[in-house]
Amino acid sequence: MKAIMVMFDSLRRDLLSVNGGPIYTPNFERLAASSVQFDSCYAGSLPCMPARRELHTGRYNFLHRSWGPLEPFDDSMPTILSENGIYTHLTTDHYHYVQDGGATYHGRYNSWVCNRGQESDQFVADLAPHTSLDAPNQLTPEAANERMRQARRVGGWQNLKNRNVIKREDEYPMAETFANGLDFLERNSMYDNWFLQIETFDPHEPFTSPDSFLEKFLDPDDFLSPDWPQYAQVQESKAAIEKMRAKYYALTSFCDTELGKVLDMMDKRNLWEDTMLIVNTDHGFLLSEHECWGKGTSPNYEELVHNPLFIYDPRSKCKGERRNSLVQTIDIAPTLLEFFGVARPKDMLGIPLGDTIQSNCTVHDYALFGYFGAPLGITDGRYVLFRNVKNPDIKVHEYTLFPTHMKSFFSLDELQNVVLSEPFAFTKGIKLMRMDAKVNPRFLHSVKDGDLLFDVVSDPRQQCPLVDKEITERLLEAAVMLFDENDAPVELYEYFGFPKYTL
Repeated sequence: MKAIMVMFDSLRRDLLSVNGGPIYTPNFERLAASSVQFDSCYAGSLPCMPARRELHTGRYNFLHRSWGPLEPFDDSMPTILSENGIYTHLTTDHYHYVQDGGATYHGRYNSWVCNRGQESDQFVADLAPHTSLDAPNQLTPEAANERMRQARRVGGWQNLKNRNVIKREDEYPMAETFANGLDFLERNSMYDNWFLQIETFDPHEPFTSPDSFLEKFLDPDDFLSPDWPQYAQVQESKAAIEKMRAKYYALTSFCDTELGKVLDMMDKRNLWEDTMLIVNTDHGFLLSEHECWGKGTSPNYEELVHNPLFIYDPRSKCKGERRNSLVQTIDIAPTLLEFFGVARPKDMLGIPLGDTIQSNCTVHDYALFGYFGAPLGITDGRYVLFRNVKNPDIKVHEYTLFPTHMKSFFSLDELQNVVLSEPFAFTKGIKLMRMDAKVNPRFLHSVKDGDLLFDVVSDPRQQCPLVDKEITERLLEAAVMLFDENDAPVELYEYFGFPKYTL
């Protein structure tokens, strides 16, 4: 048996033409015709690396810690596959894998490649003065001002340096990532027992793509318009918003083209006979909906957490069908283990999706999602409740053996209050470092006016909050149940004002 996972970052399901969206994506349409699409797939832990910890472990990350590495006690899906004779290969341009906060993930694969140059990846070592980076005399004043505005953001200068070495379409990090994956398939598709993960940072911001894709959505005069939105409230004009959205559309079209190369290889090598194909993402991205850009500044609306997921399982060979069962990122690891006939560890709470692909059987009755220390999301697939933090003065804690943030160690100040906590149910009897958390204020205040309840079937854009005590209480009871199931830290019960908390 063989398996391929193609993972995108910040891919919006509702914008794909296969789901009635405005971005013509013929290869996603082709994929849908060759697989099963899950219409009720939700993110769990946000953002990037917390989602990837779920991808490895099949359980939520955000209840116990923020962004960080895999832990020594974690059950890593690629490691388990390797231990059972399944060769695993990762090809990615997701540069967070080679920063402190992701440094334990890529080593879990038998082999891996990181293609450099995305966003603020510290890749190009160019010491030239900043003013020379873009040859300003060759840009219009408006374009030069935009480049200066972009460069002032965190990592902006590094991004401009990286862009200056990317000229041809095949030099883009995403193109290199897919090329490495296709090379793996050319050399290894005739063999058995392997898992290939092709993972790209795109269409994550900045929304950079070759001119051949920009010209589908923008006039040439607008190619240098802004492509890197702030995570903030929308302040731009309608015209500026449309240009920014067009940049995202162009990059998604680029993603669609690269996906098509994998489908071509599936056809060429007749991999449909014995190869599982999974196409997924970690989360979406707000493109001015709800008057916001990005993520973390507003409630975790559908555009951010209602994810695309496509799976082809060669055992059932179901294709061109949809499933409405509620599923999450935590289900991918157990799905792959079950496909290869490998037992699922007891701490892996996700559910294999093979039976659901075949018969649409129920997977989860409820699902949690959110950022560490931030307002909580709970859904049953129809109703979504955003639960605000009720007692923000309650201290929440980081629980870890690897105290690192995205690209740095925890500070010495943060480490001053470390104590050893008792093991959680999933830490294999290991005590953890516990320290007071510094919750991102942007995440903490994303729900500003109390709890919000929506019916996403009748109100998919979440424009009309409901007031329904019975539904709210049912969802809150389900959240408490999932806290119990995941052995959530005791302080979180009071933090969210759950009536059953105990300290």
